[in-house]
Amino acid sequence: MKILVCITHVPDTTSRIAFTDGDKKFDSNGVQFIIGPYDDYALARAVELKEQLGGSITVLNVGGPETEPTIRKALAIGADEAIRVNAEPTDSYFVAKQIADQAKDQGYDLILMGRESIDFNGGMVHGMVGEMLGLPSISPVMTLDIDGDTAKMSREIEGGKEYLEVTMPLVAGCQEPIAEWKIPNMRGIMSARTKPLNVVEPSGDEQNTQLEKFELPPAKGAVKMIDPENVSELVDLLKNEAKVI
Repeated sequence: MKILVCITHVPDTTSRIAFTDGDKKFDSNGVQFIIGPYDDYALARAVELKEQLGGSITVLNVGGPETEPTIRKALAIGADEAIRVNAEPTDSYFVAKQIADQAKDQGYDLILMGRESIDFNGGMVHGMVGEMLGLPSISPVMTLDIDGDTAKMSREIEGGKEYLEVTMPLVAGCQEPIAEWKIPNMRGIMSARTKPLNVVEPSGDEQNTQLEKFELPPAKGAVKMIDPENVSELVDLLKNEAKVI
């Protein structure tokens, strides 16, 4: 079983976010970065499949040198080698092209990634990679089991749950509860230092989107306390101020 896991380098959800250059650039000062949580699920399931079936795991990240601690964590969790495409991942199509170009002709049985990154929340890369490689792409994948050359998956859809069987190779965008997140142990951390991390230059520099401005969500308003007996006031506020009814 040969698995490629694509990981993102994203701010921890507890980090305070700010922007510079007239709100056109993300300010990374003081921000703690992590493996994208959905990518973490994909990596955890890949490690489980490797333990069950044997094989190897390669992790891939599109990003600058600052992402290497995140990549090393993925190696500590259980990946065997890593690839870093030396480019800023600002465009979904660009990222997908880098992944597809690195995966092409490498014989991967599975290409796993999170259903979306938690910074841009695009949820498009897995579909683009599948199209570029001519492979089926399924997302969100909530369970994944392998039977011979067949991947058996399930996902929630509107009104129920869908079960799929697809002949490998394929691309899957993963989410919980596909696996439990794994915490690297000391042995994994030490071995990660010597595992290969190959840096490659991007194939082309085509960017199909242009960033105009970042905006923070509006600040939360003050809480209004209403007498539980005063239903008319509550209805009036919901209708005329909150405009939810």
